[in-house]
Amino acid sequence: MRFLLTLLPAIALAQTPSTPAAPAKSAAPAKKAAATAPKPAAATGAAGTAAPKPATAAGRGAPGRGAAALKPATPAVKPLETDDEKTVYALGQSIGQSISVFSLSPAEIEIVKRAISDAAAGKHEVELSEWGPRIDTLMRSRATVAAEKEKAASAAYLAKAAAEPGATKTASGIVYKELTVGTGASPAATDNVKVHYRGTLTDGTEFDSSYKRNEPAQFPLNGVIKCWTEGVQRMKVGGKSQLVCPSDLAYGDQGRPPQIPGGATLVFQVELLDIVKPDVAK
Repeated sequence: MRFLLTLLPAIALAQTPSTPAAPAKSAAPAKKAAATAPKPAAATGAAGTAAPKPATAAGRGAPGRGAAALKPATPAVKPLETDDEKTVYALGQSIGQSISVFSLSPAEIEIVKRAISDAAAGKHEVELSEWGPRIDTLMRSRATVAAEKEKAASAAYLAKAAAEPGATKTASGIVYKELTVGTGASPAATDNVKVHYRGTLTDGTEFDSSYKRNEPAQFPLNGVIKCWTEGVQRMKVGGKSQLVCPSDLAYGDQGRPPQIPGGATLVFQVELLDIVKPDVAK
């Protein structure tokens, strides 16, 4: 276990939700294909003819209900009951989230499970001192590949969003769409703003929402992602807009795992509540 905790410094085991709209300016998981078991070849007898199929309890061949009866039953999963069991499960969840940036295949996940079991038993198949330093390189290379795939998949979404009625694509690549016209002043980049917002991935998955927290966010407009710094300046107090942010104006190739994959285009609905003077900003 120490192996995972010490050699992944960029990934905390206990991850708390961040506020993507207002981080420092510098900030995957790719979908895994389900493994498909190969179909066994038909057995043949000495003369090349198909070998006789085993009879079921009803005296029939393999097809039909008799075949289903021959399949081993899936063992039942024991429900989590004690606080310790639930905490240990949470530990496993944290580890799973922390390694999501590697975009591991099902076979590689099995290797990770084996390594955890071996480490708990005090044994190992490879020398940690030799192979441990290569983890960071593997993480970066896997993250780069996943980010490129994410950006390629987002290109069509950006084009579609830019073609919507009322949408404008800025020179930087932001797709801006006014949803409700404001009547107040527009903020400057050096202003502090008070906003409500909701952030989603292009597939609609919500990763953050001030509405759900029932607490508006407040921050200097030049201290957030570039998409916000530019986009919110177009708004007026009392207005609501949609910002579709390309990854290079959001969290880049690093993303914010596990909520935001590297290379992800993000969609924000922003409601500008107020422009707060610096001397009274909280």
